[in-house]
Amino acid sequence: MDFSARQIADYLHGTIEGNENATVSTFSKIEEGLPGTITFLANPAYENYIYNTQATIVLVNDTFTPAQPVSATLIRVPNAYEAIAALLTLYEQSKPRKTGIHPLAFIDPTAQVGNDCYIEPFAVVGAHAVIGNGVQIYAHSTVGECVKIGNDTIIYPNVSIYHDCIIGNRVILHSGSVIGADGFGFAPSADGYDKIPQIGIVTIEDDVEVGANTCLDRSTMGTTLISRGVKLDNLVQVAHNVTIGTNTVMSAQVGVAGSTKIGAACTFGGKVGVAGHIHIADGTTAGATAAIAGNVNKEGTTILGIPAIDARRFARCNAVFRNLPDLAAEVQALKRELAELKKDSK
Repeated sequence: MDFSARQIADYLHGTIEGNENATVSTFSKIEEGLPGTITFLANPAYENYIYNTQATIVLVNDTFTPAQPVSATLIRVPNAYEAIAALLTLYEQSKPRKTGIHPLAFIDPTAQVGNDCYIEPFAVVGAHAVIGNGVQIYAHSTVGECVKIGNDTIIYPNVSIYHDCIIGNRVILHSGSVIGADGFGFAPSADGYDKIPQIGIVTIEDDVEVGANTCLDRSTMGTTLISRGVKLDNLVQVAHNVTIGTNTVMSAQVGVAGSTKIGAACTFGGKVGVAGHIHIADGTTAGATAAIAGNVNKEGTTILGIPAIDARRFARCNAVFRNLPDLAAEVQALKRELAELKKDSK
């Protein structure tokens, strides 16, 4: 379906510079723009591409001032990144919704499946599971016994949801994610380690997205809680009894040890490691590879390093570290001078 610049601008409450009748049917990156596509410029580092892009329409920020002529039609909006996200969401929602249960899917007779669901071949829905309306379950995924899933949730191929876990509305679970495997609980004994039964569950609230091959462990007792709006990247590990607050985001390969409480609106870069049994305040930002070994009590703190410390202090420490060879040479020179002075004074 084609959309004109005027239709797009009206939807985004933007202003047009160029041909308001220009039409597009799909999206492109600005550096790979083709005729008939719409793209966007939000990062100034990509500005040079706008002058040569073949894209028909480019979304730009209101504050953008071109350094040379632009052949594409521009639509000015307050935030180009948010605007393209809104269009992509509209585009995705316009696709026909799949419905129907394939005859090769297995659904236990005691399970409840809502209206307008889509279940692919070789998916399994266990005994007494409750599936909401509009849920999509793709091939080879397993929904365990007594699992509860809310409306409009998407479960991509090869997802495993263990027994009794609770999944909210509009949740997205990407391929290979495992929800509710046993937490890593073992007690040392004379013969090695005795397994501690993990009798709790995992609860995922509404509007959470879980990346591919991410693991959320069930709690020893009670629940491991992933709160509303949390976004977890691929290859994230969340251990038993962890709580992650609303709208927190974690990049790839973050690991959170057991019983840690993470606040709301936190941001963790890739490969952040978090110790167990600690508390992290709301709004904490942890840079990539940070190792959080203790409590973060002040809201809005930015931390970096191993172990993680305040980002500004880390920058000062890092500046000293980079100069350590020169400082060591200076110290050695001073030691030699001091030795000479002591020798001469005798």
